[in-house]
Amino acid sequence: MEMTVEQKVIYIINQIRPQLQEDGGDIRFVELTPDNIVKVELQGACGSCPHSRMTLKNGVENVLKQYIPEINCVYDINLGF
Repeated sequence: MEMTVEQKVIYIINQIRPQLQEDGGDIRFVELTPDNIVKVELQGACGSCPHSRMTLKNGVENVLKQYIPEINCVYDINLGF
C-alpha cells in the first residue's frame, strides 16, 4: 500500500528525531497544508537554540525535500519560518 505524503513526512520526521534528541531537542509534526507546507514545532533545546533556523532549513527541510519532492517548505509554528 502506497503511503500518503503526510505519512511519508511523519515517517521521515521520526527518522530525524533521534539526532535532535541527542542534542536535547525534539521535533513535533503539526500538519501538512494543502499546498505542501510542513508545519512542525521544534522543542526542547531546538526550540531555543540560536541555530534552530539552520537545523530547520538545512536539516529537516532538505531531508524532507530529498525524499518527498512535493514538499515546498518546512515552517516552525513558534519561530515563524
